Amino acid sequence: MTLEQLRIFIAVAEREHVTEAARALNLTQSATSAAIAALEERHDIRLFDRVGRGIALTALGRDFLPEARAVLARAEDAAAFLATSTGLQRGALRLVASQTVANYWLPPVMQGFHAAYPGIDLNLRILNTHDAGEAVAMGAADLGFVEDEVTSPAFTLLPAADDQLVVVSAAPVADLAAANWVLREPGSGTRAILAQALKAAGITPRVYMELPSNEAVRAAVEAGSGVSALSRVVVETSLAAGRLVEIAFPIPPRRFHALRPAQRHVSRATQAFLDHALG
Repeated sequence: MTLEQLRIFIAVAEREHVTEAARALNLTQSATSAAIAALEERHDIRLFDRVGRGIALTALGRDFLPEARAVLARAEDAAAFLATSTGLQRGALRLVASQTVANYWLPPVMQGFHAAYPGIDLNLRILNTHDAGEAVAMGAADLGFVEDEVTSPAFTLLPAADDQLVVVSAAPVADLAAANWVLREPGSGTRAILAQALKAAGITPRVYMELPSNEAVRAAVEAGSGVSALSRVVVETSLAAGRLVEIAFPIPPRRFHALRPAQRHVSRATQAFLDHALG
């Protein structure tokens, strides 16, 4: 079993699609399939079921996935430890961030870091807050940035920036309890904070629609689907253009947080990015 085989297995397992995994890894489809076949043959196991033209993880494959991630993360930690002696001339960082942070706050931070350390490659994956925390906890990311407080012994939560959620609609709304609500998916930091504010106000929202991105929610609300709460930076252009109106409803300010691994070695590049982001 090689680290490359584990890397390929993880990519295929996460996508359950050989071609998409090969594209993400910059490998040929045949090389990707061969690596999986070699791993299965070497240990006389089956990690994937072939279902029609697709694939699906077997029960063994599902059990093996966290083990493979842990081994690969440990190997990357070892490489990162050795790389600390080379300074910040080259390297790579795996970042994860929730949508509001990734789309609005983090890009200029990444650009500033890249200008200071052009040899450090930055890779960003956008996940909801819950999944971003899981990625850092499992070693699938070096740093995370989220819009809600999440806790785990696997990482330390550090304040990064302030933000404000606002309730918006395409037209004025007199009764939020009777309104149709357009919400982000469960696991979203935006949804979790809104839920707390609504509960404090004694409002049980009538969930009309659940959507997987801030932009989709904003578009649905602009089209008249109902009301929602989004970060002010997400809706400020729509408010200024009159496509949305702000509904008076108290939501406490929230804070974006950085997730720093607590139980793994943190490379100099990781610490440098964290210092730059929080600076």
